[in-house]
Amino acid sequence: MTTESAKAKILLEALPYIREFAGRHVVIKYGGHAMIDETLKHSFVLNVILLRYVGVFPVIVHGGGPQIGKMLEALNIDTQFREGYRITDDATMDVVEMVLVGQVNKSIVNLFNQHGVPAVGLSGKDGELIKARKLELAISKKDAPPEIIDLGKVGRVDHVNTQVVKSLEEDGFIPVIAPVGVDDKGETYNINADYVASALAEALGAKRLILLTDVPGIMDQAGNLLSTLTGDDALEAMEQGVIKGGMIPKVKCCLEAVHQAVEKAQIIDGRMENSLLLELFTTAGVGTEIVR
Repeated sequence: MTTESAKAKILLEALPYIREFAGRHVVIKYGGHAMIDETLKHSFVLNVILLRYVGVFPVIVHGGGPQIGKMLEALNIDTQFREGYRITDDATMDVVEMVLVGQVNKSIVNLFNQHGVPAVGLSGKDGELIKARKLELAISKKDAPPEIIDLGKVGRVDHVNTQVVKSLEEDGFIPVIAPVGVDDKGETYNINADYVASALAEALGAKRLILLTDVPGIMDQAGNLLSTLTGDDALEAMEQGVIKGGMIPKVKCCLEAVHQAVEKAQIIDGRMENSLLLELFTTAGVGTEIVR
């Protein structure tokens, strides 16, 4: 087969998937190495632009943990973590908001604008997009009452108002969302980006929730990639310790999404160029998909 014929075959393979996704939302959690490596950053942006051009409505939720950590270190503000959460006092929350909303968000928006595709950066405060409440964390202990941990201004999503996202999309903009929310009293909260992406996917009735990570996907105990898991499979894998550590909250986000309105959730390797297109528009795909 000639190179030209192979290219045509790839395009034809993508056609039914393009038709399937046209007019539907895909919510993408953008983070990890894909946000740092220059080649991967531009590859990600071009993948999202192509999705928009073929009629898909991409919504991006980004992280920024490493960038927050560097700024806190530069300002001599101590950082502590409990159970994977950054304890967020008032000073830390100011830095979190400054870095996520003022720096990381705008740098992503700028990349889209440089490629001639308009994007708009948002936080949960804009248009009451993300209503939040304080996250209450209790750690169970054997033969003792649970330990209650005060994480400060770490929140969870209480409600998502999709009106501002849909209004931007109608005018041709790609929404880029920083995971910062606000409660009814006006208090600002730092929220895990995976959970924000999951909540947005549920609220929008998205076709897909995609989490970009720094691993190939969910692996079994022998190190083999698990390409597809049902909800029951995923729960069993967590109970058996196959899914562990930082992958547990990601899988829980996916399970919550697919138990609601989302058809599939996918955990893919953001270190691979064009991983978004490979997952969505090819038969083999990449990474792990979690289905109902």
